[in-house]
Amino acid sequence: MCKFAAGTKKQFMIMKKFCLDLTVKSVEHLHERYVLLRLTDESAPLPDMLPGQFVEVRVDNSPSTFLRRPISIHFVDIEKNELWLLVAAIGEGTRHLARLKEGDKLNCLLPLGNSFTIPSSPNEKFLLVGGGVGVAPLLYLGHTIHEMGGVPTFLLGARSAHDLLEIDRFRAVGRVFLTTEDGSEGERGFVTGHSILNNERFDHICTCGPKPMMQAVARYAVKSGTECEVSLENLMACGLGACLCCVEKTTEGNVCVCKEGPVFNIKKLLWQI
Repeated sequence: MCKFAAGTKKQFMIMKKFCLDLTVKSVEHLHERYVLLRLTDESAPLPDMLPGQFVEVRVDNSPSTFLRRPISIHFVDIEKNELWLLVAAIGEGTRHLARLKEGDKLNCLLPLGNSFTIPSSPNEKFLLVGGGVGVAPLLYLGHTIHEMGGVPTFLLGARSAHDLLEIDRFRAVGRVFLTTEDGSEGERGFVTGHSILNNERFDHICTCGPKPMMQAVARYAVKSGTECEVSLENLMACGLGACLCCVEKTTEGNVCVCKEGPVFNIKKLLWQI
């Protein structure tokens, strides 16, 4: 884990990039659409990585997949020298990744992008809101807060109980509140309708998931006067800011999400919220 001070801001943090052939240590099928890959470097410790950053993986032996695929850093296990990637198998490239086996190699460019802001004190109340595979970067962030003595609050949403992912792992590092659209687990409805938002106040909100969900969270944050960061999931190709396919309009002009993000304070985005 990168040794950084509490209160570290994510913008403009310079970290060396690596292109590594990592070994698939294990494959855990969490759901018919989701797989958890545990990767390791058999020759050296993994590079420093921060919560909110991502990797670009090369998909080999897939004739229709020409570009790397961006995957959020789900967790970094320092003791086991493992990088975890939570993959949603929704396209040809990611379906190929979901078919990887133990011992396979996966070429990764990492770490890329910026990170979420880390609390300046363990007493700061951080709310981490995720929907679908957008929960991926929140586990590592929650673990980081937990390691510094804080107690993160997770608010996680899905269509049904069947679609909720890794709830026990989130509960191991913080408080967990759930919503499902069909009411099969937690409160019925969307994350922004959960009662905790009326019953508690938070110092900071971090969110990742479908854009409409993040915009709804941003509206709540503006209304409640809470600092809020969102992790954008714009389509990416190079991951280095060269191809310009992930441009987002901001108060500072058009920027590449892969380079200047993927994490942005909502005050910098031109969202109509």
